[in-house]
Amino acid sequence: MVMTRATHRFHLPLLLLLVGLLFFSGLGNLGLTDRDEGSNAEAAREMVESGDWMSPTLNYEPRFAKPALTYWLMSAAYYLFGINEASARLHAAVFGLLLIGLHYAFLTTVRGPWFALAGSLMLALNIEIVAISRVALTDSVLIFFTTLSLYGFWLGLYHHERFRPALWCFYIGMALATLTKGPVGLLVPLLAVAVYLTMSRQWGDFRHRGRPLIGGLVTLALALPWYAGMLWIHGERYTASAQADTVGRFFTMIGGHGGTVFFYVPVLLFGFFPWSGFLLVNLWHTMKDWGATRRAGAITPPGSPDRASGLDQFAAAWVLALFVFFSLSATRLPHYIGPLFPAAAILAASFWHRATTNPRTPGIAAAFGLFSIVGYGLGLALASAPYLYHLFVSAVEKEFPLARHYSPGIGPVLAGSLLIAGTALGHAFGRSDQRRPGAFWIAAASLTLALLMIIHITLPQFHEDFISPPQTLATIAGYNLGPEDRFLTYGPHKPSWIFYARRKTLVIRPGEEDEMRSYLDHPGRTMILLPSRLRSKLPPETEQYELLLERKGYSLLANQPIVKLPPKPAGPPPIPEHALGR
Repeated sequence: MVMTRATHRFHLPLLLLLVGLLFFSGLGNLGLTDRDEGSNAEAAREMVESGDWMSPTLNYEPRFAKPALTYWLMSAAYYLFGINEASARLHAAVFGLLLIGLHYAFLTTVRGPWFALAGSLMLALNIEIVAISRVALTDSVLIFFTTLSLYGFWLGLYHHERFRPALWCFYIGMALATLTKGPVGLLVPLLAVAVYLTMSRQWGDFRHRGRPLIGGLVTLALALPWYAGMLWIHGERYTASAQADTVGRFFTMIGGHGGTVFFYVPVLLFGFFPWSGFLLVNLWHTMKDWGATRRAGAITPPGSPDRASGLDQFAAAWVLALFVFFSLSATRLPHYIGPLFPAAAILAASFWHRATTNPRTPGIAAAFGLFSIVGYGLGLALASAPYLYHLFVSAVEKEFPLARHYSPGIGPVLAGSLLIAGTALGHAFGRSDQRRPGAFWIAAASLTLALLMIIHITLPQFHEDFISPPQTLATIAGYNLGPEDRFLTYGPHKPSWIFYARRKTLVIRPGEEDEMRSYLDHPGRTMILLPSRLRSKLPPETEQYELLLERKGYSLLANQPIVKLPPKPAGPPPIPEHALGR
């Protein structure tokens, strides 16, 4: 495909427009999910309320689980746009957009604009990156800074004649990633680089040109002050918690997030769909050829004219190092492997480039075969969502009390049908040498439309039936309670309820009913939010409490009957003057 210079100018704007549609549209249409989204959003809200920018809190107790950078970003959005769901997630969408821009700029520099467009679309148009860029978590920011670090490493060392200063991005990116999610922000780039330098026998080159000593000092100078401040303020309490949440997370399963060492195999296959087939085939061939080259003793320096194969090797080392590391960790969640996705997009785009320019490229049949298996599997799962939902509704009821009375709706069926059709058409085009370029656009278009259906049809319905009811009751409770009154939640811990109530909350779990009694006889108003089915388990002292409101399986009880509803729409509370520095 011949691309003109004028056409190249439109690549980045059109790419960012598409990414903006997927990352930003409907960002606030879904209430905050628990636990991580609710916890992060509330911690940032309390930071704004208290004006304490050093020590994050959750429910007004110290929160040591994550460093402060993401909370600072969320707080800035609260100041600009109010305290709401879209503001809580805005940092994720912004850094997702920045990631795609960074990826495009890097690939344009090292491989050219057409390769950059394909690689950037592959990074943007997959399930995992879209999901990560739409949630109030730290991962979008982490992925941006670890990617900045690794791209800085590559440009600074192996394109040093033009981009020598980019090497500092390697060290600065690690520091900012560490301020985003702790030591993993340092570990991700170091693991990828260490595996690559070992495999390519380039350690000497790095020691000579990489400035590891002064670079390491820069990283420490940027990252350490916040950690030193936390240690100064909180002492051993902080170090014990930080150790449990970092080293402890690797060796011990936390929060029930476990699984086997194969946990990330389906995550990568389905999360990187529709490009996972291209990724795995190129990963296999890259490692196979790299191993053969090493055995022959003919390592090609990455700075030579053969930079394309060197970049593939770097991306392969990046993917394998992080995949193995997170697979060995005892605590596993799907978004943990997000930092390997930029490298995955490089490998997938590299294979796609060869497959469209050389029909004899080995692995084409395997790549499109895997594309079909994953695509049909995902499409059938979505199209069968109503049946699967009712099959497992008893498990869903444990989290959402009236789940049996609702259904996923038509959105997943439409999205699944579209993916099945797109997979069939994409496979047919991909197996034809003449029509193969069209398979890329079919896969990209079908996934984009399917994701938009989920975002704008399924998620709003899910919000209305499952997420919104208790959050609305928490908002009403917070509106009616004064500073000396009490708000209790009973049942599974939901940090988002604290966010919507916007006040100190007494969290009582089943089995802890005795702890509730000491709060029930206090003067003033007391409100209790709980799943309706658990009301019979409350202490006898609550029998005189009246049912104020009930919504879809959740109840709001109070010891005083009158309740005022907040104005519609419920605006964000004003920012405290002391937080504004007045």
